[in-house]
Amino acid sequence: MKCYTPVIYKGLSACKPSAIKNSVLQSEQVQYVIKQLSKEMGESADIIQEEATEILDEMGHNLHIGAIRFFAFSLSKIFKRLFQRVCVNEEGIQKLQQAIQEHPVVLLPSHRSYIDFLMLSYLLYTYDLALPVIAAGMDFLGMKIVGELLRRSGAFFMRRSFGGNRLYWAVFAEYVKTMLRNGYAPIEFFLEGTRSRTSKTLTPKFGLLSIVMEPFFKREVFDTYLVPISISYERILEESLYAYELLGVPKPKESTSGLLKARKILSDNFGSIHVYFGQPVSLRTLASGRINRCPYNLVPRHLPQRLSEDIQEFVTDVAYKMELLQIENMVLSPWVLIASVLLQNLPAIDFDVLVEKTLWLKGITQVFGGFFEWPDNLCANKAVTSSLALHTNIVSLVNGQVVLNDMGIEDGATEELIFKQALSILMCGAYRNQLLNVFVRPSLVAVALQMTQSFRKEEIYNCFNFLRNMFSDEFIFFPGIALKDFEEGCFLLTKCDVIQVTPQEILVTEKGNSAASFLAAMFRPFMEGYQIICRYLSKETKETFTEKQFILGIRNFAFQLLETGSTQCYEVLSSDLQKNALAAFVRLNVMKKMKMTSGLTYTVNKEALSKTEEMFESQIPKRKLVTARL
Repeated sequence: MKCYTPVIYKGLSACKPSAIKNSVLQSEQVQYVIKQLSKEMGESADIIQEEATEILDEMGHNLHIGAIRFFAFSLSKIFKRLFQRVCVNEEGIQKLQQAIQEHPVVLLPSHRSYIDFLMLSYLLYTYDLALPVIAAGMDFLGMKIVGELLRRSGAFFMRRSFGGNRLYWAVFAEYVKTMLRNGYAPIEFFLEGTRSRTSKTLTPKFGLLSIVMEPFFKREVFDTYLVPISISYERILEESLYAYELLGVPKPKESTSGLLKARKILSDNFGSIHVYFGQPVSLRTLASGRINRCPYNLVPRHLPQRLSEDIQEFVTDVAYKMELLQIENMVLSPWVLIASVLLQNLPAIDFDVLVEKTLWLKGITQVFGGFFEWPDNLCANKAVTSSLALHTNIVSLVNGQVVLNDMGIEDGATEELIFKQALSILMCGAYRNQLLNVFVRPSLVAVALQMTQSFRKEEIYNCFNFLRNMFSDEFIFFPGIALKDFEEGCFLLTKCDVIQVTPQEILVTEKGNSAASFLAAMFRPFMEGYQIICRYLSKETKETFTEKQFILGIRNFAFQLLETGSTQCYEVLSSDLQKNALAAFVRLNVMKKMKMTSGLTYTVNKEALSKTEEMFESQIPKRKLVTARL
């Protein structure tokens, strides 16, 4: 049995979960809210205190070393069956070990799979680091045995929505802050809030981040370390499940029986996992010279305070910074390149051509600063063959050609066939999106070059800015630095000789024409998807509709276009793209969101929609990119 002796914050001794709960219940903040609610509702404070106790019992972790050892033993067996290897940057582990001893630590991993939090806890246990307490959804609590095992392994459970429940919010916030202030354990949660079904980093949620930052704002802790963690999968465990969900098939409810039925995946091969622990980021350093904490001194700490605009903006910026650091340290596999090439050469591509294009794309990725992992001592042919063998559920090698499954069938486009083809494309697209996370800025410059009728830098930037705003729900952009993003995109394209930049103009080099076209084509599913949604909305006759009606309407409209061959954009069927387009159109005032008694409804601003449609359609030139002979 492994001897587990972790280093902990300032030599603090472990605290029993029951003591933490008692501390939360007796805290000034929770007691203040209980008294306030008692006055407002005319109810006994004892009854509300009892309700607070029930909330804590439902929520709280019950960390127990026996459960942890059992979990670690079981996970080691499972991981050895599922994965060929797990790679960890040990210098990151050493920095984390040091950070845990100095100040409270918040772990912020990327979220692509349920494996994420299991893998992190397993690694920290293996390296003798303090195990984190993990914010988990209530879904897991309903799983018999497993839910309790997770609780005993450090999970604390939070409702998906608190609504206007002030007591729940007060208890939850105080529970998290008590653990953080006292350094009982690192706190772990996912900034994205949920698993990304598309491998694109999701826009961050700010609630939990603002809670863990509050003790610093109120000077209850000297500093807090935020640790971005990037978890990269060569093959994602839930890839098929995600594709079905994106096409409207309901997500299976988490259950122990469902977990047992999933045992068959243990005979499958999911390649490698890379876990990269980023440099711990000091909250004190981030706030230095930017945040004035004095206003917090004027109000007793236990009184609830609304975040000022400055603080809200700071929390937002920190969230985006952490996600960009996650993206920066994601490890890209050869399959990510293969998927990107294949999606631009459907339904099939010669194997030799695929190898050639994959190597070419590898070169561009390295220039763009992609964090790459290429199999050691393998020639290009073997590396590509090995990747294809790992993903036979998506592609097949037939007579020297690599074919995307279900894409070579041409017996008429029935709805069933379109669904199957969309499944393959969405699974493949999730891996291409990993590359787009890195390529997004130069790719948007390439799209802007295609869309503008001139090569004047100002016009190209204006188009870039329009696209960046439109797709800011699809990809992560740091707020308020559009010009910097544009200059970064131009710099990277210049670095690999795709464009030539003068003070007034941007020209595509003769050598870079194919690269610019490829980069722009990576964005084609999003461009065409949003175009189709614009067309649907322009035909929509209902004055108001719900999100559910919006998604169903687009799905039916897209199926018709695919059946008639009017489009090949299968990715418009993705609920992720549809919801992101809806959010973008609301943000850009193309649509208006209204809260009704029956729920949220939407209306279309036809004039704004028409202008957006023009930007997507009429400005895309029929001619090739403007080139410069250098």
